[in-house]
Amino acid sequence: MMNDNPLSEHPLKVNRRHFFSQLSVGIGSLALGSLLIPDLFTRSGPTQVSPAPGLPHFAPRAKRIIYLFQAGAPSQLETFDYKPTLLQRMGEDLPESVRQGQRLTGMTSEQERFPLMPAAVGFKQYGESGAWVSDYFPYLSKIVDDLCFVKSMHTEAINHDPAITFFQTGSQISGRPSMGSWMSYGLGNENKNLPSFVVLTSRGKGNSQGLYSKLWSSGFLDSKHQGVLLRSGHNPVLYLNNPDGVSRSDKRHMLDHVATLNELHQNATGDDEIESRIAQYEMAYRMQMSVPEVMDVTKEPEHIVKLYGEDCQVPGTYAANALQARRLAENGVRFIQLYHQGWDQHGNLPDEMAGQARDVDQASAALIIDLKQRGLLEDTLVIWGGEFGRTNYCQGNFDPKNYGRDHHPRAFSIWMAGGGVKPGITYGRTDEFGYNIEENPVHINDFHATLMYAMGLDHEKLTYKYQGRRFRLTDVAGNVIDDLLA
Repeated sequence: MMNDNPLSEHPLKVNRRHFFSQLSVGIGSLALGSLLIPDLFTRSGPTQVSPAPGLPHFAPRAKRIIYLFQAGAPSQLETFDYKPTLLQRMGEDLPESVRQGQRLTGMTSEQERFPLMPAAVGFKQYGESGAWVSDYFPYLSKIVDDLCFVKSMHTEAINHDPAITFFQTGSQISGRPSMGSWMSYGLGNENKNLPSFVVLTSRGKGNSQGLYSKLWSSGFLDSKHQGVLLRSGHNPVLYLNNPDGVSRSDKRHMLDHVATLNELHQNATGDDEIESRIAQYEMAYRMQMSVPEVMDVTKEPEHIVKLYGEDCQVPGTYAANALQARRLAENGVRFIQLYHQGWDQHGNLPDEMAGQARDVDQASAALIIDLKQRGLLEDTLVIWGGEFGRTNYCQGNFDPKNYGRDHHPRAFSIWMAGGGVKPGITYGRTDEFGYNIEENPVHINDFHATLMYAMGLDHEKLTYKYQGRRFRLTDVAGNVIDDLLA
């Protein structure tokens, strides 16, 4: 007897394309299993089951990352890379032998002169490590022995959008999964009631570049790995709360029915994205209770408010987000991304840099101190830095009282703390002009490979097959910088 229900026959109607696509998924799963457990398929090996979700490749040094991204690119010459030669030769043209015909942006390519400009602020050495820190950062100067400075970062990207995309996704071209998504995909989540990847944004007083959701997108990975943007105010996640007249029990009843229908459709089509949607609906339901609790800082004691500064009680500020980052970290969020806008100083650099530094200095130092006193710093990797550096010559006319600096991808500085990196060291060195790297260059691919290693992931093994190619965060490059790891 013929079955008149076309849906009941759908699973039997497997075309050639669907068959091979599902076959590739199975082969990929076997390959991943052999990478995670090498003797899984050998006769001599012990009896084992498939690895649990989130199993790292080896013992991790860090369990989570807090990335304090300074969008717009702070000048390394006004932060941590002290160059007295610029003061001695102020106003002189940058020697061509140093510039070496480097690519310029359209903002300075027509300049006839490239007059050297010293830092707008003084520098001093601090701590047992003797790290140089500018006077813009009095709070960070007190904790330099907990920090690992990298002064030899470099990138090919010279404009903001491709540069920040490169840092966040490992590619200058949009569409790849973000770093946080790769961490979620490789390691899973520690808290079933919160996302594994959370994003917080704040805006400073300087010139701001735009931030786009592509920076925390999951790209071609399952959508459950994308970053969740937490907004300031009473409604941190849009559309999370129930509509008027819908109770929590009503929502639970509805989700159960939707999940049943989705499971039927997933079984019929084999579409893995349906499973991701089910997981996201469930996560949203749990977040209705967990997110408001985590975001509520009113119960923080007075000494913590004093540590981070009064701004930590103002939703949407950098200080408030830094405090939220600590709360998210202690609640098991895997990757916490902060973006602070306003570091694009093409003009009026002395005033704007001073304001930006005041925004982030106390709260950044407080975050390190707070994590350390709670025993969280040892397995939390904190990173501070932007998408590239700034030129050692001024943009436009030479004016020591009011000047700016153009983009400089060839050499710039970041710092890291905790999570298995060596404290109290400075890695890499630039020339006396702060223009070229003289020792231990670190490319973005190397940076990503090192972060993944600290999290227990082999950057060459954590891959995802898409459109016939195996992708990874580090693309086809990257080396772990062992000298940065404790």
